[in-house]
Amino acid sequence: MNGAQDMGGQMGFGPVVPEPNEPPFHAEWEKRALAVTLACGAMGHWSIDASRHARETLPPLEYLGSSYYEIWIKALEKLLQAEGFVSADELRAGRALVPPLRPERVLRAAEVGEALARGSPTERPATQQARFAVGDLVRTANEHPVGHTRVPRYARGRVGRIARVHGVHVFPETSAHGLGEHPQWLYTVAFDGRELWGRAADPGLTVSIDAWESTLEPAR
Repeated sequence: MNGAQDMGGQMGFGPVVPEPNEPPFHAEWEKRALAVTLACGAMGHWSIDASRHARETLPPLEYLGSSYYEIWIKALEKLLQAEGFVSADELRAGRALVPPLRPERVLRAAEVGEALARGSPTERPATQQARFAVGDLVRTANEHPVGHTRVPRYARGRVGRIARVHGVHVFPETSAHGLGEHPQWLYTVAFDGRELWGRAADPGLTVSIDAWESTLEPAR
């Protein structure tokens, strides 16, 4: 969806200013925010794509006015409420008001290291040949779905070249909404900066995105 999270190329927000030697966390509560989000995700009630969609559907003013981990916690509250683990009244009270639901899985402390190392692999077996190969010219679909999409707004309807073929992976657009994995081929597509930003762009600039096969078509 075209939400506040899709800021690539938008003007008026100022430059990205890297923080030298930036620490992983800027406050102690951020460590807990990460830990709680990972533990809740490990319960098995939503996918990583659903987590992303929960973040990107926060109201724009709330999203832009929140720090990185504040966005994580606000999205987690949405997911927990949607699955019936907490209610709005319990969030306001800061405690359980009714007996809790039992999750499908519980991530024990001794299992955290192995679980993080294993991650959540998205690659799936191929059932058909890839439509594109390295070097092919492709155009991204110019679509603006109301649901989740991994195609950034600035790259839609643009011509790029296949730079890498990654194999078959879970399709986020359906996974985010509980509609199944529907795996398809995944590619890295490289765009000339001027194709995205016009003649004023740095002539040496190349921007790459990962795009699923159904979001691409041959460029003619």
